[in-house]
Amino acid sequence: MSIVVTGATGQLGRHVVEQLLEKVPAEQITAVVRNAEKAAGFADRGVKIALADYNTPASFDGLFSAGDKVLLVSGNEFDKGRVQQHKVVIDAAKAAGVALLAYTSAPGSLTAALADDHRGTEEILLDSGVPYALLRNGWYHENYTENLAPVLEHNAVVAAAGEGRVSSASRADYAAAAVAVLTGEGHENKTYELGGDTPWSFAEYAAELSRRTGKEITYNAVTPEALTGILTGAGLPEPFAQILAGVDASIEKGELVISTGDLSRLAGRPTTPFSEAIAAALKG
Repeated sequence: MSIVVTGATGQLGRHVVEQLLEKVPAEQITAVVRNAEKAAGFADRGVKIALADYNTPASFDGLFSAGDKVLLVSGNEFDKGRVQQHKVVIDAAKAAGVALLAYTSAPGSLTAALADDHRGTEEILLDSGVPYALLRNGWYHENYTENLAPVLEHNAVVAAAGEGRVSSASRADYAAAAVAVLTGEGHENKTYELGGDTPWSFAEYAAELSRRTGKEITYNAVTPEALTGILTGAGLPEPFAQILAGVDASIEKGELVISTGDLSRLAGRPTTPFSEAIAAALKG
């Protein structure tokens, strides 16, 4: 039996593999990657490396074995038909008879276009008959803390989220939940709504940045249309800019406030406070 992690050198997958190494022997872990060089550090530590690509279905032939537990980390190629990419993995998992397929989805409350691919994937997974765990990950601290440069340059947090709040958590927090599901028992056919313990508003985010930098940083609330224009002006493709603006519109409606406590319960600890993540990012 292997624990298999797809997208293992990606931003979330890397955290999952690192945390798995703290809990199970390296030879029980298989990291599925597109580029072996990026996984060399894992290979050196005894992790099995499998080369496969969501866009090449044949690359998943024979990759899984009966009894494996698989983490399908959702793809980030928004223009490549993510539902079809994910179906490749689900089909291979079904053919092999895996014991569990956990999928990193989006909150059930999220109606923004970003959630469409996740809902489509969930439908295929449930129809497949493969024992599943839906890890409906909320928003990530890093969506903000890794993009602080323009905020600090203009002394402004710009968002189309009104007074909406966000239950964000760190990638390491979400990885800890995934690891708990992959290494624990009794998670078959369960759905977990995952988010940080304490939701925050963008005005609070700006105030925290002001406090930690000593600069006056304001929250500039704009319309989704204006935000799309700002993001495309900064070089983002328009379809992706519209997706992000749509998420902000959902935040304004309260769709990214997650109050289940599932994340801290699975992780076995409180989630990382947003203020801590901001402090760490500023130290850089």
